[in-house]
Amino acid sequence: MDRKNKLITSESVTEGHPDKVCDQISDAVLDEIYKKDPNPENARVACETFITRGMVIVGGEITTEAWVDIEELVRNVVKEIGYTDNKYGFNYENCAVLNAIGRQSPDIAQGVNKGGAGDQGLMVGYACNETPQLMPLPIMLAHKLTMRLKEVREKKILDYLGPDGKSQVTVEYRDGKPARIDAVVLSTQHLDTILDSTGKKITKKAWQEIKEVVIDYSLNPTGLIDSRTKFYINPTGKFVIGGPQSDTGMTGRKIIVDTYGGIAPHGGGAFSGKDPTKVDRSAAYMARYIAKNIVASGAAEECTVQIAYAIGIKEPVGLYVDTHGTGQLSEEELVKIIKKNFDLTPQGIIKTLDLIRPIYRKTAAYGHFGREIKEFSWERKDKINIFKSSKVSKECSCDVC
Repeated sequence: MDRKNKLITSESVTEGHPDKVCDQISDAVLDEIYKKDPNPENARVACETFITRGMVIVGGEITTEAWVDIEELVRNVVKEIGYTDNKYGFNYENCAVLNAIGRQSPDIAQGVNKGGAGDQGLMVGYACNETPQLMPLPIMLAHKLTMRLKEVREKKILDYLGPDGKSQVTVEYRDGKPARIDAVVLSTQHLDTILDSTGKKITKKAWQEIKEVVIDYSLNPTGLIDSRTKFYINPTGKFVIGGPQSDTGMTGRKIIVDTYGGIAPHGGGAFSGKDPTKVDRSAAYMARYIAKNIVASGAAEECTVQIAYAIGIKEPVGLYVDTHGTGQLSEEELVKIIKKNFDLTPQGIIKTLDLIRPIYRKTAAYGHFGREIKEFSWERKDKINIFKSSKVSKECSCDVC
């Protein structure tokens, strides 16, 4: 993506956002099946969740030998997120929970059970050298704000915050490099105790507290805040009614928040609630793994990898690499290296990244990429030498190399 002289914006949402509540419930179902199914490699999960005022509906197609108490699971997830009191507009104790789960279509199963892809489609992975995590800066800053909102709420540093919240960060690029933060938007659910006398907006004291404790704490260390940076905190004035009381939520509606903040393309398929035979999820993880190792090796400063599949077919039908003019190797050479060193079949991806594990609820808030925790195997940088050695052999013709 050309970022020579531009303003680029990314957003993030907290785990209490209605869509993210749904993502976490769907992935919690997948995790529970992987914990309980005696043959988890044979489990097939495509779990969707819908949430609205006072109600959660869990549906989809699931084939498993495990038994999962969906109602108990939903209530536990909602409780852990923080909807524990009616004052937040939603309560894990008294919400309705409806179970509408069926079984996977046998027409799909006959292809997937032979190791084929769970669906057709294209998946995209991306990496760049803007941040230590090899992610675009705007999305990392947006996630930093929402994770700070979570911390401030859970530690009761600001005891009037609710679970729902959003952030948005606009970064000004000059000559392709981040130069400053132009604007910050932060919307956080809160109790009515911090409203001013009009009842229509939060007090100046609360506005300043939120800025200092969340925004300044998170963003001042970047050195990118300046006198022209604009701050919008609860720009409508107040945010008392939040969560499922104010907006419906569905699994899979925050795909740009989940990935690269809009800087990179998106294949279109959501991730949460899908077992890794669904290449929507697993191939997107593999594409990130490949792109990250290319950039970490120094073979490119920026890299996009696209992989495409046909339903029921093992091998991908398409693979391309774009280094956006920053590559030390040609894109054709990178494709050859990938084909030689990475198994891109669904089963190969599952084996390489060890994806039949109960790791997925952790992915369902604050991004699937750029979080270097042990469960996220696609964030490893253990294939760097593949690209480094190829770079050396191409550039050097001496007898030693």
